[in-house]
Amino acid sequence: MYLLIPAAGMGRRMGSDRNKLLLTLLEKPLLAWTLRAAEASRHIQWIGIMGQPEDWPDFKEIIASVSLTKPVELIQGGSTRQESVYNGLQALPPAADRVLIHDGARCLATPELLDRCAEALFECSGLIAAIPVKDTIKVVEPETPWINSTPDRQFLWAAQTPQGFDVSQLKQCHEAGRSQGWEVTDDAALFEKCNLPVRIVPGEETNLKVTTPVDLAIAEFILRQRLSSSTPT
Repeated sequence: MYLLIPAAGMGRRMGSDRNKLLLTLLEKPLLAWTLRAAEASRHIQWIGIMGQPEDWPDFKEIIASVSLTKPVELIQGGSTRQESVYNGLQALPPAADRVLIHDGARCLATPELLDRCAEALFECSGLIAAIPVKDTIKVVEPETPWINSTPDRQFLWAAQTPQGFDVSQLKQCHEAGRSQGWEVTDDAALFEKCNLPVRIVPGEETNLKVTTPVDLAIAEFILRQRLSSSTPT
């Protein structure tokens, strides 16, 4: 299995003027935790990281600190996640026919989740990790405080990553998106716009995306709990 990690974003909502994946969680950069999970995965054999060249020296230090045994390629990122994934797809080795895409900011994803998605991808052409929505969701009129509707929660799932796809089909979807001017926030949306099926793989409650300082504090709590429970007594 091949893995692409979008890692070109800035940490503006984090209050940082640098790539948020360089911020630290328990004294290790966020990207290091993501790479540790990829290294421990049984199925992932190759890793591509899409980022901006100014961050590559830091990325190389992180890669060395994790002592990865799997080949890693640094790939020029784009101005959006969609552009970064497009660039990553072009850089995949020729043998790649299936790919997982995992946001670097979801640094608490476990190797088991990566492997569960990889195994499911051998049986379908498109999938996402997701969890059922717990909150009641309100659809609100644009730029107003008025509620339009309340969708039935039993049909709502919160999308996570990894997301996995047939490479040739995903490339076709990205080309269609570029020609049609589609702007999407995840690759599953491109599959959906091209009328291709996407299945759900159960995600993890702890697989949060670190975007704000509050997210970082929650991630630290989760990681401390996880590390303490794995420490022999």
